Amino acid sequence: MIYVIYDMANVATIDFSQVEETSQDTLRLSLDGTETVLKFTGETPSFLVGLQQYNHQEILAIMHSAEWTKKD
Repeated sequence: MIYVIYDMANVATIDFSQVEETSQDTLRLSLDGTETVLKFTGETPSFLVGLQQYNHQEILAIMHSAEWTKKD
């Protein structure tokens, strides 16, 4: 699985047939709501070309950051 962080300002350009998420309703958002994480396998979808790609371990570290997870 390959992961990318995607700008929610471009959410209308997501082709949900090319990523694991099924709709805008299933996206996990950053705490400020400006970014989401998309995941895919195989070839990079054209709308994700040029974005930084992460493996599972790398995206987990990002998802545990203050930008994605509330700290008590």
